[in-house]
This record gives sequence, C-alpha cells and structure tokens, in this order.
Amino acid sequence: MEARAYLKYARIAPRKVQIVLDLIRNKPVDQAMAILKHTPKAACEPLEKLLKSAIANAENNHNMDKNNLYVAECFVAPGPVLKRMRPRAQGRAFRVLKRTSHITIALKERD
Repeated sequence: MEARAYLKYARIAPRKVQIVLDLIRNKPVDQAMAILKHTPKAACEPLEKLLKSAIANAENNHNMDKNNLYVAECFVAPGPVLKRMRPRAQGRAFRVLKRTSHITIALKERD
C-alpha cells in the first residue's frame, strides 16, 4: 500500500527539483521534512507542501501510521515549456524557455 501526491505544472525547472528530490529519497518523512525545511533551494517550498499532502493522503485515505512512513518513490517529469521572447540589441529577439515540472511523491510504511 502506498500513498501518492502529485504537483502538476509547477513553474520551476525539473533539473532544480531533481537535486532536492535526491536528498529526500528513501528517508523517513520526519527527516525528509527537516531536510526540506533547512535546505536553501527554490524547489524546497513546493516540495514541502507536496510532502505534507502525501502524508495527509496516507493518514486519511489509507489509514497508515505517520511514524512508519518513508519516501519510497519521488521523481520529476518535465511539463510544457512556456516560450517567451527577450528583446536584444539591434532589433533582435532571443527566446527564453520557462520550464515547468510534474512532481510525484509516493510514501510507504516500513515493516
């Protein structure tokens, strides 16, 4: 049995999120929450909110014990890319790619 939480269309690049997800993978939820709270990365704020959501899903929907939960699976997939133009010298324009992410966290109970 596992509890999942998804965050779709997060306005942060997937490679920035992947760095933080590697820190919390296979950690107990209380330790993962502490890591997210004290890591100075932009991805920590939405990931902390997503982890809280996954914990709530586990407790309320699957009757799991919060003390035995750990981050079994967490990954990020690229979402759609917003393409914008940036004005440059002599009437030119450069393309700016604003990347989005789809983030998934799955929690399981330790035996």
